Amino acid sequence: MSLSLSQKAMDVKPSSTLAITAKAKELKKSGVDVVGFGAGEPDFNTPKNICDAAIKAIETGFTKYTPASGTNELKAAISKKFRDFNGLDYAPEQIVVSNGGKHALTNIFNAIINEGDEVIIPAPYWLSYPEMVKLSGGVPVFVFGTKENGYKITAKQLEEAVTEKTKALVLNSPNNPTGMVYSKKELQAIADVAIKRDFYVISDEMYENLIYGNEKHVSIASLNDEIYKRTITCSGLSKSYAMTGWRIGYTGSSVEIAKLMSAMQSHLTSNPNSIAQFASCEALNGPQDDVEKMKKEFDRRRAYMYDRVKAMPYVDVSKPQGAFYVFIDMSKAVELSYKGEKLGSASKLAQCLLNDYAVAVIPCADFGFPNHIRLSYAISIGQIEKGLGRIEEFLKELQ
Repeated sequence: MSLSLSQKAMDVKPSSTLAITAKAKELKKSGVDVVGFGAGEPDFNTPKNICDAAIKAIETGFTKYTPASGTNELKAAISKKFRDFNGLDYAPEQIVVSNGGKHALTNIFNAIINEGDEVIIPAPYWLSYPEMVKLSGGVPVFVFGTKENGYKITAKQLEEAVTEKTKALVLNSPNNPTGMVYSKKELQAIADVAIKRDFYVISDEMYENLIYGNEKHVSIASLNDEIYKRTITCSGLSKSYAMTGWRIGYTGSSVEIAKLMSAMQSHLTSNPNSIAQFASCEALNGPQDDVEKMKKEFDRRRAYMYDRVKAMPYVDVSKPQGAFYVFIDMSKAVELSYKGEKLGSASKLAQCLLNDYAVAVIPCADFGFPNHIRLSYAISIGQIEKGLGRIEEFLKELQ
């Protein structure tokens, strides 16, 4: 008898960023002053009122199982948030609370995808989307945004990618890794294609509170009844409330899809963490001052990082409109040589930066753009200044 392992599991592509992250941690442990630009989470503490609510949950014994799709209190708070912030009418029975945004997305893909269904993923994309689609039996189809269009895809590109197998589009705005935001006009054009060709839109709006300047967040499902019917809206508390470790994500969808996701979740995880749910009610219903403070600080860092990077040699950069990332085109730099050897890729450039300058950046091959890097400004302004100074020194060494 020969024992085998799951082919589906073995086909999952490990993140190429793991090696950089592991090496950075190793260097830090050995005493090296590493500046890490890889952060995918706010560097702020969870606001005190939210933490106090969690303590209250523990002290009052709110530590048992909850309904699989979330407590009635939290679903009511999310329903109100959808209505007030997103202009969306999702009743509590249309909402499923999950163990973070990744879990929510996994629920969505498992609820709608049959073997061989195609899911259109605009590139650059968050590196987990393709793997989630494949694990659900689907086929990722990539459509590449251009730098000239802010790395966003157009409705024309979308329509050209649609086939008889297309089941859904994954739409991420504000976007990770680019920080770009789709306008209402752009979303309307995309919605028209989805309605005409009849496929779902999975709208990942995790960074919805982190939009800067005059940009406004628009939920595609809010545009009209037809696109509302076809959209599953996904968000969570991780980024907006500095609650990454609390693991609370949620979706708004049709009752039919919500029931499917709830049924699956009941078997896979029972329910989201009871204490985190209690605290999340406070996050959504309580004062929002800390959210605004964090947003203002991110905006200050964004402006500083963009101005510094824009002045560097051999790089091209677009000013992010949301989230907390700057997406940098290193195509010119990778054609140059460092210490007599051509760089050739952003991954090699990232290795050199880490090894010789103690700066960890994220190469974006796994985001669909191998000549780009992502820098996070979810770190202190002092660290940003220090790290960007080192990157400037490195670029001056290229020949």
